Amino acid sequence: MGKKILLGNEAIAYGILAGGANMVASYPGTPASEVCEAAMKLVKKHDLPCHVEWSINEKTAVEVAYANAIASLRSAAIMKQVGLNVASDPVMSAAYMGTAGGFLLVVADDPGPHSSQTEQDTRFFAMHAKIPVLDPSSPEEAMKMTIEAFEFSEQYHTPVILRPTTRVCHARQLLDLPAINPASRQPDFRKDPYRWAATPGPRLVLHKELNEKLARIALHEWARPKRVFGQPGARLAIVSSGVAYAYIMDVLKAFDRWPDVCVYKVDMPYPMDHSLLLRIAQAHEKVLVVEETEPVIEMQFPNRERVSGRIDGTVPNTGELTPEIVMRVLDEVTGVPREPEDGAARKQRRPSLCAGCGHRGAFYAIKKALPKGIYTSDIGCYTLGLNLGGVDTCLCMGAAVSQAAGFYHAFKNTVNPPPIAAIIGDSTYFHAGIPPTINALVTGARFVLVILDNATTAMTGHQPTPATGCVTNDYAGRTLQLEEVLRGCGVQTVFVHDPYDVKGFTEITKKAYSLSEDQGVVAVIARHPCIRDRQALKDQAVYAMDITEECTACGYCVEQFECPALEMGDERAHIDPSLCIGCGVCVHICPHNAIKAERRL
Repeated sequence: MGKKILLGNEAIAYGILAGGANMVASYPGTPASEVCEAAMKLVKKHDLPCHVEWSINEKTAVEVAYANAIASLRSAAIMKQVGLNVASDPVMSAAYMGTAGGFLLVVADDPGPHSSQTEQDTRFFAMHAKIPVLDPSSPEEAMKMTIEAFEFSEQYHTPVILRPTTRVCHARQLLDLPAINPASRQPDFRKDPYRWAATPGPRLVLHKELNEKLARIALHEWARPKRVFGQPGARLAIVSSGVAYAYIMDVLKAFDRWPDVCVYKVDMPYPMDHSLLLRIAQAHEKVLVVEETEPVIEMQFPNRERVSGRIDGTVPNTGELTPEIVMRVLDEVTGVPREPEDGAARKQRRPSLCAGCGHRGAFYAIKKALPKGIYTSDIGCYTLGLNLGGVDTCLCMGAAVSQAAGFYHAFKNTVNPPPIAAIIGDSTYFHAGIPPTINALVTGARFVLVILDNATTAMTGHQPTPATGCVTNDYAGRTLQLEEVLRGCGVQTVFVHDPYDVKGFTEITKKAYSLSEDQGVVAVIARHPCIRDRQALKDQAVYAMDITEECTACGYCVEQFECPALEMGDERAHIDPSLCIGCGVCVHICPHNAIKAERRL
């Protein structure tokens, strides 16, 4: 197949198809999004008999893929760590039931976190669910583990979790490409209600079988830490896995400052061979466990008298590890003097919505229409409405709608209750906004539901939505528009308006709020395509922008609108032409009418 530089997520996609999977299901979420994208491209390129889909959410992705796996075929379901929360119900049951074919869960963790609500550790979830979990340290290892995981899954009749982290997912490495052969199996679902439709009684038996299975898995080669560096009698033993292991090896090879050290590499952090962990602890004066993000390996040591790591604070117990942090920890544990660190803080510009983003106009209009309101929001690009004062809450996918209802019921018996707007993206609404909309309507909640529709799942890389179609590789299919869904949920009035028209959008939001008194939930769809879509940008009007002498340098445009192209000067605001896309929306913002626009296209 030759060699190619692959992104870690692309390497995993190659591994999934080289491993013989004929079904891949995912919901986009950074840092995992590119796995499904790459799989879809490879399936089309090689004309493989494999179904690849962007599912409506992670729970659905797992359920679709699992059905394929219990029909004796091979499946992969892909998500990020918080997506596993959404999928936890079927995942927990699948662990008890087991599988007939190979079933791989690719769950990308985000230590830091860089683009997530939490930096939760999927290895802990694996312990909770009693599912083996693999922790790759590089794209090459991720690909190799993926291929082998299918056979492992079938050998033990268990789901398997592959847990790459952000630095593995987004690293690049020159790899030998594996052979991708079309899956040749035929589906074979053998009815066994005692297992596949297990009720509480049989589940007790299945749980006992699962515990016995884990005991056997703990004897597998993957469950045994391997000494890969240093001498067996070294004073300090470092036990590590994943990208933390890669950092350990990098610094040990680059700096000859920590003598008398050996390293044990862990491939499968759960379940592990506890007897071998005990022997490691007994063979060395001190053991240092370096892992991200929680002490999963560390807590499995039967005797932790000589063991240090995250539990005792030797390794920081929050945040992403880096080579610099690893070096500092090694210096402290070994007593090597370390030069003082440069404490100079680097000033960074805070993240902001893109110049020309339609969401910016929508947030501004909502604040104008519903001043002193409560603005519940959700997960997506538009969470950056925080900067505009347009986001008061952001809990999890779909919670904008549920929390809006909760706030309504909290304030409904007070004098002059605040207006409430639930603000949610189009993809997020399909993912988790539909049930809370129905719940709000049947419980009598009243608020404005604003759906920011930019015709894509923008934050994770522009994946399709049910409204745009093309969510699979083998079915063009029908699309499902937001208006249809909202009316199907029972929403009586649905407005659709372009948020570039700030004045018009403000008036429609006011009208929606007045109607909500009688109708409960009234929806406003803010429809403007994402300006990162080149075709959409090409099709919209472009203006030459100018700030005139009427500008008083009041700062209102920068503070209240926060377009990256707007900056404050000494005497007046000015527009950075390298950032401005000429959308013209800021004309509506200046209280002194100092921003002018002349149409160019």
